[in-house]
Amino acid sequence: MAFPLRQYWSLTKPRVVALIVFTALVGMLLAIDGAPSWEQVRRGVIGFIGIWLAAASAAAINQLLDSRIDAKMARTSWRPLVVGEVKPWQALLFALVLAALSMLLLVLWVNTITAVLTFASLIGYALVYTGFLKRATPQNIVIGGVAGAAPPLLGWSTMTGMTGEWDWAHALLLVLIIFVWTPPHFWALAIFRREDYARALVPMLPVTHGVTYTRWQILFYTVLLVEITALPVVFGMSGLFYLGGALVLGAVFLWYAWRLLDPPDDYFPMRVFNYSIVYLMALFAFLLVDHWLLPFTDITRLR
Repeated sequence: MAFPLRQYWSLTKPRVVALIVFTALVGMLLAIDGAPSWEQVRRGVIGFIGIWLAAASAAAINQLLDSRIDAKMARTSWRPLVVGEVKPWQALLFALVLAALSMLLLVLWVNTITAVLTFASLIGYALVYTGFLKRATPQNIVIGGVAGAAPPLLGWSTMTGMTGEWDWAHALLLVLIIFVWTPPHFWALAIFRREDYARALVPMLPVTHGVTYTRWQILFYTVLLVEITALPVVFGMSGLFYLGGALVLGAVFLWYAWRLLDPPDDYFPMRVFNYSIVYLMALFAFLLVDHWLLPFTDITRLR
């Protein structure tokens, strides 16, 4: 049988993984000052590939464990495991190979701490969240969000894990931002797809507590997110360029969250969901530009 490349690529959730590895890449670049050395470039490239492989493996395991749920949901009923294009044992073998390659690269050519953190993130998402939390509590996305928020930390440790100069506070600020961003991001999707989740017996917040309660929770977390995104400036990690971008992005996110309390149409939660993706990518881009590309004067940075 020919190797179904497209189906296996689909198992890795490429669009989701792209956002994950982007934040990991920004974490790498924020961990260094100025242009990277050749050694940092080498380590960064290998670390990037290793983190990508681990994220792809976790995505494949997620689809394997969720195949019965996916079959009952309109947005996932086309996935290769659901329609039989890939067999469960093939998906498992594929995921294990990706995970093994990831650990091999990270242990041998990056550093042990990155390998350990990456493996913990893989297990946290693929097994703890998908296998247990998703089905156990409406706070699944909040508790399980720790694993999904780890990529910037993985990227940061790629560059600093072996030097003894790991700035935990700055790295963990990046994790905190994604951790708080995750609930409003995912709950907006859950509102739009609540009938799917109810049919699949997944206790997402809109299913267990209702849409109105979930809308207020989205607003609460968005307010908290805007406040937390100011912390890189407070802690001297970023400056005014980033702060200006973060405030503009946050103001738009707040408008979306507030408008969601009385949405103009049923599709509006998806517009909130889509904006949240743009928001996170742009926020991390502002972090990078402020840190690396525009360190010209003290006026542009609060040091």
